[in-house]
Amino acid sequence: MIIVDTALAEREASNRPIRVALVGGGYIARCIALQFLTAAKGMRLVAIANRSVEKAQRAYNDAGVADPVRVDSPEELERAVESGRYAITDNAEAVCRAGVVDVVIEATGHVEFGTAICLDAIVHGKHTILIGAEIDASVGPILKTYADRAGVVFSYTDGDEPGVAMNLYRFVDSMGYRPVLMGQLKGFLDRYRNPDTQLELATRLGQNPAVLACFADGSKLALEAAIMGNASGFVPKVRGMQGYPCAHVNDMLKSFSPDDFASEGYVEYALGAAPHTGAFVICHNDHPEKRKLMAYLKMGEGPLYMFYQPFHLPPWQITHSVARAVLFNDPTITPRGAPVCDTVSYAKRDLKVGERLDGVGGFTCYGLVERYDVCRRENTLPIAVSLDCRLKRDIAKDQPITYDDVDLPSGRLVDRLRAEQAQHFG
Repeated sequence: MIIVDTALAEREASNRPIRVALVGGGYIARCIALQFLTAAKGMRLVAIANRSVEKAQRAYNDAGVADPVRVDSPEELERAVESGRYAITDNAEAVCRAGVVDVVIEATGHVEFGTAICLDAIVHGKHTILIGAEIDASVGPILKTYADRAGVVFSYTDGDEPGVAMNLYRFVDSMGYRPVLMGQLKGFLDRYRNPDTQLELATRLGQNPAVLACFADGSKLALEAAIMGNASGFVPKVRGMQGYPCAHVNDMLKSFSPDDFASEGYVEYALGAAPHTGAFVICHNDHPEKRKLMAYLKMGEGPLYMFYQPFHLPPWQITHSVARAVLFNDPTITPRGAPVCDTVSYAKRDLKVGERLDGVGGFTCYGLVERYDVCRRENTLPIAVSLDCRLKRDIAKDQPITYDDVDLPSGRLVDRLRAEQAQHFG
């Protein structure tokens, strides 16, 4: 961040801002727009695209921009930006293909539409930053392959738990401490929460009840664990992770010994643990002199050490990811190669043949993280891919759902990319 803010200050001083486009108009997208338009130096949010252009208009208006101009094509967008105007559009292709855009932020929350945005942006030479976990967890490795070919960055955002955890991972690794476990703090978990149970809270907060349901039922936890695993090579020890109830995240160290990490690292979570938000990394170093110093510095006796960040601020910290991508070609967190983690859909209730699955945070299923090779062997259906699949047979509550159990919607890009991903990585 110290290098990033200095580089952004130089961009600001020389009037060469990073040109950012945002796709999405929901609550989080509005928060992102607010941060770029009120606090970000050396960057300019030149355009917002949303299928309902009124929401794009609102995002600008709420952040103090009264008169964005509506455009319908890349050429119109380029003219607007070159004349100093902010632009709104219902045509996401315009922001993915305009020459005046350096980076695209995907913030729609819709796995199929968002996947198409990411691919379009990448093949047209745009760095691409994600704020939703569904796409990265499902087709991130193959999108990273496309980004490498195009010479651009594909990254999940800083500020959300995977980005925070990877920052910690890189920090401890740079000091010669071997990361062995990464995860996040989870305050509450109920697999059967749904949009109805979360409606009152969502109304009070002005958010989507399905989004809050996916937090509460653990589906977002699973998606983010898959992102962490695919970026680090770490895997869940058991399906869904074990989860460690504890008073403070530091107490997790009592549950492990160095031998637990002799062959592989893990993704995990602490349940109900102070400081109640953020992400953490456990690392290992058994050098005797370094252990003495760490004890003196109140980091514990070792050789396992806990590093954590007690906050995560995705709409604010996404600006760091944008800057790192454009200025340093540095992804905050991105798949390292072949997938090692995936998610599995589980029935929230007894489901009947012919029912349509309603995806992440819905009424029909929740998601658990699992090793990718197990998912491939058992042909399990990922939670983010489950949306609009129709059941071919009954599924009992708390049973996994497989591809054999459903008819997929026809013609989906996300399904084609998953097939390509499996073939590409073998």
